[in-house]
Amino acid sequence: MKNKKADILKLVKENDVRFLRLQFTDIAGVMKNLAVPISQVEKALDGEIMFDGSSINGFADISESDMYLVPDLDTFVIFPWRSANGKVARLICDIYLPDGSPFMGCPRNNLKRVLKEAHDLGYTMNVGPEAEFFLFLSDEKGHATTQVQDEAGYFDLAPADLGENARRDMDTTLEEMGFEIEASHHEVAPGQHEIDFRYGDALLVADAIMTFKLVVRSIAQRHGLHASFMPKPIFGINGSGMHTHQSLFKDGQNSFYDPNGADQLSDTARYYMGGILKHARSFTAITNPTVNSYKRLVPGYEAPVNIAWSGANRSCLVRVPAKRGASTRIEVRNPDPTCNPYLALAVMLTAGLDGIKNKIEPPAAVDRNIYKMEEEERQMLGIGSLPGNLLEAINELDGSELIQGALGSHIYEKFRQGKLEEWNDYNIQVTPWEVSNYLCKF
Repeated sequence: MKNKKADILKLVKENDVRFLRLQFTDIAGVMKNLAVPISQVEKALDGEIMFDGSSINGFADISESDMYLVPDLDTFVIFPWRSANGKVARLICDIYLPDGSPFMGCPRNNLKRVLKEAHDLGYTMNVGPEAEFFLFLSDEKGHATTQVQDEAGYFDLAPADLGENARRDMDTTLEEMGFEIEASHHEVAPGQHEIDFRYGDALLVADAIMTFKLVVRSIAQRHGLHASFMPKPIFGINGSGMHTHQSLFKDGQNSFYDPNGADQLSDTARYYMGGILKHARSFTAITNPTVNSYKRLVPGYEAPVNIAWSGANRSCLVRVPAKRGASTRIEVRNPDPTCNPYLALAVMLTAGLDGIKNKIEPPAAVDRNIYKMEEEERQMLGIGSLPGNLLEAINELDGSELIQGALGSHIYEKFRQGKLEEWNDYNIQVTPWEVSNYLCKF
């Protein structure tokens, strides 16, 4: 720890860093930060910076508001862009209480707790996310619009893809910050993009997802564009998902791979997938946490609404990519990029571990397009569907002690309260669709 602190102090001095951002993520999955001048760097590195937790939605009430930002020194990075006042660096922090105990309302602390449960069983979790986003034009005042900046399609290039320059700058910036970019391309819908980075340890990847969204938004703004991770910003075209590849390793070996197993999948992989499928309806409120999330989860736009699995079929909730050996993994396709990655990984891991502990066998693979099946056939095959709206998803979460346990009582209660308020607020709105359909009819 002393060496890491000394290394950071050296980098701060050599690079003329003027400000340090202490970043953390709230329960809703929104990045927060407290900026301190570099004169306070040693105090910050020692975890002595205090903030008012009651000012963060869902953290604490005013009677127990004092909290500390304790940085993970391994997350230190200097932002590649320079502000008018000098260079800025950041550290990702965990939230601690004055008595020195970790605050269980901190999503990062919570994921650490669940990862320890996996570690106690001998497992580490590796994750590879595919976060999609839209690039929209800004108006003359710099405000975001829903006007896309191109009419390109999947894998198209410039000049059709006018966001290519912005995306290239995003790739470069991310690489300068330590990301290993594996793919970067235009997605199916106009104005939609995807940048994939290398899989890794679950906690590090959750950190990386939050950093990724910050970088994408920042670089888009420099190009006069607005980057949005909203799941379904435009009716009639594909929405944005965050397909999440995941596997478990034990003793340095991929526990999902068995050269002698059916489809070269181990019992561990099958049971993990069985747990995911069993608890999918219960954790959907976490992986798809907004009203808008359920505008994406509808048939016809490649979004997985069917609780089934396949080796190739993308109409299923879970897909098993073809690669084997160390790359053996499952892809859970329903999460979207509005989710809190710390919470989403915690609930999916908990569901998978429950499958392993209780040897939950998944149903037979479904290799046909489920979207083209009649409802009667889906029922005959036992293919369920994800919740149809946020309220239904919250009700499913309410019925699962397992997934509530994956969140801890504080996060579960505060998350539930916030989402019910969001749902109720949505329900009292009068939408343009209602005006268009009812104003002159009645």
